[in-house]
Amino acid sequence: MSTTAPLTVELAERAYPIHFSDSLSALKKDVAALRAAGRSVRVLSDAKVLAAQPDVLAQAGFEDAEILSLPSGEKTKSVEFLSQALSFLAVQSANRDCALFAFGGGVIGDLSGYVAASYLRGIDFYQIPTTLLSMVDSSVGGKTGINLPEGKNLVGAFWQPKAVYIETRLLETLPPREFAAGMAEVIKYGMLYDLDFFKELEQVDSLTASSPELAAIVRRCCAIKAEIVADDEKETAGSGGRARLNLGHTFAHAIENVAGYGHYLHGEAVGIGLNLATQLSVELGQIDASDIARANALIERFALPTQLKAPLPICDLMAAMQRDKKNRSGRLRFISMQTLGHAVTTDGVDLALVEALWKTVGAK
Repeated sequence: MSTTAPLTVELAERAYPIHFSDSLSALKKDVAALRAAGRSVRVLSDAKVLAAQPDVLAQAGFEDAEILSLPSGEKTKSVEFLSQALSFLAVQSANRDCALFAFGGGVIGDLSGYVAASYLRGIDFYQIPTTLLSMVDSSVGGKTGINLPEGKNLVGAFWQPKAVYIETRLLETLPPREFAAGMAEVIKYGMLYDLDFFKELEQVDSLTASSPELAAIVRRCCAIKAEIVADDEKETAGSGGRARLNLGHTFAHAIENVAGYGHYLHGEAVGIGLNLATQLSVELGQIDASDIARANALIERFALPTQLKAPLPICDLMAAMQRDKKNRSGRLRFISMQTLGHAVTTDGVDLALVEALWKTVGAK
C-alpha cells in the first residue's frame, strides 16, 4: 500500500481525507478553493510552531491577520483560551461559511475543533497537525474539547474535520521530548489492536523525524484509528468500540490532572498508563505476566516513563478517575487487554486493586 496516497475516513454520514506526503500542496489548493467560493478562512496556531515553521501558513495562502497565535502547552486547552478564540472569530465578523484551520499539536487541534463546533453552532474546520502525537491520534476522529480544573477533556464535542494534512517533515523541528511523547500513542495501537504492528515496533532500534520508516508508521496508526472510528464514531458501543482507543488513558488523565496540566506531556502520562493497563490485564487473568516486561521495554526504549517522576496521592488519583468521562453508572470503566494486541472495555474493577496498582508506579 502506498504511504503517500490519501487515506479516507469513512463515517456514516460523510467521509474525509487524510493527506500524506505532498499534503501542503493539497492544503494550498483547498485554501484557494475556499477563497474562490467566497468563503473566509481563519487559523488557530501554536505560537512555538509558528515561530519554528514561519513559512508553512504563508505558502498555503493564509494572511497574518487571519491567524491567532496561542501559547504552547496543555494550559491552552482551557475556558480562557476558548473564549479568546471565539472572540477572535466574532471580532472579525466571521460568519457560518468561515473555515477554521488548526496548526499545531493536540492542544491546538482539540481547542480549534471545539471552537469550530461551538461558534455559530458549527463551522467547518481542518487539521494541520505538527506533532507526532497529533498526527497519529488526536487530529483524526473528531474528538474535540478543553480541560477543566476538575478533569481532562470534560467539556467537548464530536466534530469531525473536513480534512487532515499530515506532513512528517514538520516534525524535524519538534523537540525530542515531544517526539517521544507521540510514540506512546504509536505503541498504544499495537497493544490495543495490532499485535503484528507491536512486533514490528519491537524491531525498531530508534526512530526520529528523518527515519525512512516513519511515514509508514504514521499512516498505519491513522488507518487503525480510522477503522475503529468508522465503526463507533461517537463512542456509543456498549462494550469495546471506540473506547478501546483509551487504553492507558484512564490512568494517564488522572496523572495529568493531579500533577497539574503541563507537568507531564500527555504521551508521558500515557506511557505510565500503558504500564498500569498491562498490569491490570495481568491481574484480571487476561494476559501473561511476561507481557508487563515486554510492554515496558518497548515504552522505555522510546524514552518514555513507566513510573511517576514523584509520588502523587492515591486518594487524589482515585478521585480524578471517578470524574473520567468513560465511566458508566458510577463505576470506573477501564480498557484492558484480552490478549496483547486486542483490547476490551472492563467494568467493575475492584477499587482496592486499582489502588494497589497505583503503588507500583510510585503513588502513595
